[in-house]
Parts: sequence; structure tokens; C-alpha cells
Amino acid sequence: MAGKGTPATALLVKQKITHKLHSYDHDPRHESYGGEAAEILGLDPARVFKTLVADVDGTLTVGVVPVTGSLDLKALAAAVGGKKARMAEAAAAQRATGYVLGGISPLGQRSRLPVVIDATAESFDTIHCSAGRRGLEMELAPGDLIRLTKAIVAPIAST
Repeated sequence: MAGKGTPATALLVKQKITHKLHSYDHDPRHESYGGEAAEILGLDPARVFKTLVADVDGTLTVGVVPVTGSLDLKALAAAVGGKKARMAEAAAAQRATGYVLGGISPLGQRSRLPVVIDATAESFDTIHCSAGRRGLEMELAPGDLIRLTKAIVAPIAST
């Protein structure tokens, strides 16, 4: 793990969470960070999750959904008891999480934001999501991710 440390990976180590890191050379021309990870690492895209930041009634909220789908903003708002959601401004998301777009991890964020993980995550033994840097994915049990983020689990992905 030398040279790969991020706040997300540091948290996994500190909490003694079983995980694997998968790194790849990120191509800035690729249109989808998660799609790129699945493609280059040879992963089932349904097991690769992207971390998106939305504004739900004025509160930044994280949605974690498979790269094969989109974040259903109405479902995200409902999951946290909100009325209306919209994607957060990129600068606000980066400032609140401490990560750059394409490298936002649900773990180790600068500000502890509410997290909602799509219910499909629980159908896998392990899932992949950003480890806090473009080109670095972490693989861990969905239950560990849910516990560490204190996430709500709900159907928030649309295809």
C-alpha cells in the first residue's frame, strides 16, 4: 500500500477492515471514472459503485450507486426524509469531501455527510468504490462500508 494512502484507506487500516486496493492508470479522456475502473480492472460493472454528492434541501448528501445506473435524486431525497434533491456544485462537493471529482470516496471525507448506499450493494460479497484518488479503487464488504459511513440503504439507482 506504499504511496497509495488516502484518508479512506487510512480509515480502513485504522478500523482493521478487510479490503483490497486496485490501482490503474487513469486516462483523463475517459468519460466515466467508474466505468473506466470496471473496464481496466476487468470488474463486473454492477459491483463497481460511484460516489455522488447531491444537495438535499440544503444539506449535502452522498449517494453511492452502481456505475451501470444513475442516481435517482427523488429517491435519494426520500431516503433521507427530504423533499427535493439536485446534484451538488462540483466545488462544494470537493470542498466538503476533501477529494477531487472522480476520486470522491464515501469514506474519510473532510465533513461527515449523510450517506445513502443503493440497496443492490447488499447482493454482493464485496463491492468496489473509489479509495479517494482517481485510479484507486477499494474492494470491501458492503456491510463494512454501510457500518463505517453509518449509511442508509435504499433503492436510489435508476437504469
